[in-house]
Amino acid sequence: MTDFASFESYNATPRLGSLALSPDGTRLVTVVSTLAPDGKTWQGALWEVDPSGEREAVRLTRSAKGDSSPVFAPDGSLLFLSARPDPLAKPGESKDKKALWRLPVHGEAAEVLRPGGGVGQLRAAGETVLFTSSAHRFSEFGDEDDAKRKAREDAGVTAILHESYPIRYWDSDLGPAYPRLFAAPLGDVSVESVAALSEDTESRLSDDDIALSPDGKWAVFGHDIDVSAAYGRRTELRLVATSGGAPRTIASADGYSFGGAAFTPDSAAVIAVRHRESTVDLPHHRELVRIDLTDDSVTPLAPEFQEEPDRPVVSPDGSAVFFTASYLGHQPVWRLDLASGEITKLTVTGYYSDLVVSPDGKTLYALRNSVDHPPQPVRFAATGADQDPERLLAPGALDSVPGTLTEISTVVADGRTVRAWLVLPEGASADSPAPLVLWVHGGPVMSWNGWTWRWNPWLMAARGYAILLPDPALSTGYGPDFIKAGWGRWGAEPYTDLMAITDVAVERDDIDGSRTAAMGGSFGGYMANWIATQTDRFRAIVTHASLWHLDAFSGGTDSSYFWMREMGDPLTQPERILENSPHLRVADIKTPMLVIHGDKDYRVPIGEGHRLYFDLVRHGVTAKYLYFPTENHWILTPGNSRVWYETVWAFLAEHVLDQGWERPELL
Repeated sequence: MTDFASFESYNATPRLGSLALSPDGTRLVTVVSTLAPDGKTWQGALWEVDPSGEREAVRLTRSAKGDSSPVFAPDGSLLFLSARPDPLAKPGESKDKKALWRLPVHGEAAEVLRPGGGVGQLRAAGETVLFTSSAHRFSEFGDEDDAKRKAREDAGVTAILHESYPIRYWDSDLGPAYPRLFAAPLGDVSVESVAALSEDTESRLSDDDIALSPDGKWAVFGHDIDVSAAYGRRTELRLVATSGGAPRTIASADGYSFGGAAFTPDSAAVIAVRHRESTVDLPHHRELVRIDLTDDSVTPLAPEFQEEPDRPVVSPDGSAVFFTASYLGHQPVWRLDLASGEITKLTVTGYYSDLVVSPDGKTLYALRNSVDHPPQPVRFAATGADQDPERLLAPGALDSVPGTLTEISTVVADGRTVRAWLVLPEGASADSPAPLVLWVHGGPVMSWNGWTWRWNPWLMAARGYAILLPDPALSTGYGPDFIKAGWGRWGAEPYTDLMAITDVAVERDDIDGSRTAAMGGSFGGYMANWIATQTDRFRAIVTHASLWHLDAFSGGTDSSYFWMREMGDPLTQPERILENSPHLRVADIKTPMLVIHGDKDYRVPIGEGHRLYFDLVRHGVTAKYLYFPTENHWILTPGNSRVWYETVWAFLAEHVLDQGWERPELL
């Protein structure tokens, strides 16, 4: 049982991710991550879950390095990735890279392949295993690439020469090795048997967008192409035989990217997501399409569907496509009937991911989470609207959370309904109203629709706070017009929506409207900064990994062109930058602020945090700066996560609860 009042207990709660179903439908495997014995890292292990829901889950693997990415092979063996050392390797052969391992139905796991660039994505079907691995440009996979790595290491060279953009992603430098796509026979996976399927080019393979046909003979992958220096890149889909040969482009269009490919059972077509790229005038938008592999024609599916479909999965008989999409504070599973075009919302509540279909097509399995419960494996029927799935037995289930979850909403000036989750701590009442924290989500094109381990409202509720989790303009799940309302207008409708829903919350008799704070991360951090420049209604503001100087951010982030498409070029179209950049309004800030940032954050570079803190200090604003030299956009390691919460709690206690400042012990 998790005690949210104890951060150690919270951190000790098992965390589930990934889901794989055996070809005969009798075995379901997930990854369960728990704290390492030293408490400094997370270790993943493969667990088998009973698809019928009758038996307790059973642990399959143990490794100090952790195991991940389970994929069943047609023979029932389990492929997975791990950086664990190979017990059969000769001294000096083991490398600290993710290798491909195989766990047979009976027997022990054995290493299959450990390339110098590690293994990234993994698929298996027919007689083929498909995987990605990083290799240097102009180097053959295997010995030649390994020699290049050793030569650089021996020479003490870490430099990277870039000849195209982007140069970084999330928390990693791109290059000098880049992901490529490879295939090998399942029965003979070796450096000698591997066929290179993608080109030897710099940062072109879209590593997440790979698919393998059911017969194992064809692969589809995403390939990034340059459009212009101002517009950046878009992604097209390419088809290639897994035996090797030249790929051909099957889906490419100006103003669109393609991804999320899934083959039909007969391998004659691909279901994919077509992504309309954003412009200054229009937000990006996703829709499902069918790509016929005989003539490469692209046909939209369900063009009237208003939400953002993602991760399509095709039924075994090819009659339906299952996918997820945000909707009114949830992320349901939807079913598209390919014959009639009818769409059915299969689940009523919760956030679903890692969807898999039983071999007979009658049952779906997924990981389900919600704002008040972490991911757990579930099963439900492949037909039938608004189901409440059966929870399967697995580690990490919660008995309860320290409070209650409800919803509130309001109609704003332009007629849109703005809704929010409201977390109420135990004991909140008219006689004992709770202090309120407005917590703004990141994205910005996303929603408060599921569980989060990083920024968990129940840890705050355990300390007596009510937490408001609103979906302002730009949020998903409310149709394209809701996103468009805030497009390029971050300081306008998103801000007024947040204030309107906060007004509703503080009118409740179980909320103490005189003791409030605001906080957020990423876009939520931007909004926290903007709120600080617009009002002094809050006693304290916490801003994490936040955008502050929009001009500097646009050039320093890992995908600059993505943001410039919305905000415009600061040189030729400075209007939106000037209208929406909070740094120009620092003189208006009166509220105490806690600034938090990680140095390895390439999405919102560390300069944003440094500049924000300096601007606050030089303008006399009460401020503190919690700086993480080794963390990225998210604070992920157990120890640093603990310090993050302890500092936030101490800052809020000082300014919202009028308690004395207590510096966290380890700081």
